[in-house]
Amino acid sequence: MGFVAWIVLGLVAGALAKLLLPGRDPGGLVVTTLIGVAGSFVGGWISAKFLDRPVAAHFFDLATWASAIGGALVLLILYRLVFGNSRN
Repeated sequence: MGFVAWIVLGLVAGALAKLLLPGRDPGGLVVTTLIGVAGSFVGGWISAKFLDRPVAAHFFDLATWASAIGGALVLLILYRLVFGNSRN
């Protein structure tokens, strides 16, 4: 899977993570989207490194999507813990 495919996957994973964890984020939509992109990379790396499940070369692989969404969720939770979960 190419770099652009990971970005698209990350955008979708970030949106799905936002749907699973509703609420106002300190950075808004742009930061949440960037967290989704970073989460897809982190989730893919964790999947390959620690779970011995390398990311497939196919865009529509369920394990690839699960790792990307999981990574986005983890980063979104960490972001909310560090920077707070509501804007003032």
